[in-house]
Amino acid sequence: MIPRRAHKTILDLAQGFPFVAITGPRQSGKTTLSRAAFPDKPYASLEDPDLREFADNDPRGFLAGYPDGAIFDEVQRCPQLFSYLQTRADLDGRQGLYILTGSQQFGLFSNITQSLAGRVGMVQLLPFSSTELNQAGIPPISLDELLFTGLYPPIYDRPVSPAQWYSGYIHTYLERDVRQMINVRDLSAFQRFLRLCAARTGQLLNLSSLANDCSITHNTAKAWISILEASYIVHLLLPHHSNFNKRLIKSPKLYFHDTGLAAWLVGIHEKSHLSFHPLRGALFETWVVGELLKGRFNRGLPSNLYFWRDSTGNEVDVLFDQGLTLEPLEIKAGQTVTSDYFTGLKKWIGLAGQSAGRPFLVYGGDKLQTRQEVDVIPWSKISSITER
Repeated sequence: MIPRRAHKTILDLAQGFPFVAITGPRQSGKTTLSRAAFPDKPYASLEDPDLREFADNDPRGFLAGYPDGAIFDEVQRCPQLFSYLQTRADLDGRQGLYILTGSQQFGLFSNITQSLAGRVGMVQLLPFSSTELNQAGIPPISLDELLFTGLYPPIYDRPVSPAQWYSGYIHTYLERDVRQMINVRDLSAFQRFLRLCAARTGQLLNLSSLANDCSITHNTAKAWISILEASYIVHLLLPHHSNFNKRLIKSPKLYFHDTGLAAWLVGIHEKSHLSFHPLRGALFETWVVGELLKGRFNRGLPSNLYFWRDSTGNEVDVLFDQGLTLEPLEIKAGQTVTSDYFTGLKKWIGLAGQSAGRPFLVYGGDKLQTRQEVDVIPWSKISSITER
């Protein structure tokens, strides 16, 4: 098992909350992590129809079988169980009693908000970070290999190619999860929508364009984006609210959580195809944003990431909201640093004034350097930012 950065976080949370909830996409390692962190707790998957029927029909009897707590996997499948969990934990008084996992963000969060508010420590577990792979002694051979392969754990612990694994993953996701969350009558249309989203990773979200290209309504496109968010396929990066320029773009940017999945969806089925592919820059930007999110989520923290863009095209890819300051970060896939890489940073710093914090640039090269008072970080050293 490759050690996860979130391991310590969930152990710490178990000292202060009766419940610890681990949510994230399917196959991100939630079950493996929870069982490794709490090896003495019994495990029950509510994907099992028999167990789910027992929990649905007799929740008190079901919980009586776990007097010292348990790991309940995919617990959002049994929403009526949450109220009984609350009562039992309140009477018991012990911390770290129940470990709850789920792969559908909205279903798990809504039940926690309604029944377990203030009693749950939350961790969002995404696929491996590059830091985790490096510390396990299996660093990527190259940037293109990393972008192509992606970071889902099963690809690293079994003899399967990325193309084979992603094909099966999408099939399972469409057939099971999508049907559970909403009534999608035309799965082929949803899969086409998913591929169109992958082709737009790293771009401003334009629901009207997606709807037109997929021959669906605007409201359907909006609902389907919510489904992709809920199941941790995509993340929407919001523009920062500070009014440094009145002609600001207000639409969010669309990012896939994993570049390997996005690459497969747009038809990149060989690593060699990536070198000159027009989406290489967008996939690199997607990977960087994903690493930054993992750095926050693995510590049990919410995202503090935003972006800035005005109507004339000036842009900073990421702003870290540090409370008193905003740290700007630019992302460039090229291996050679050129002066135009700093244009957006300089424009924003001039507008932000005293609010501007330390600027960064992450690029596709391999030399750590400082240029124009900007810390230039090679892709292989991104942990110097994510692990701060």
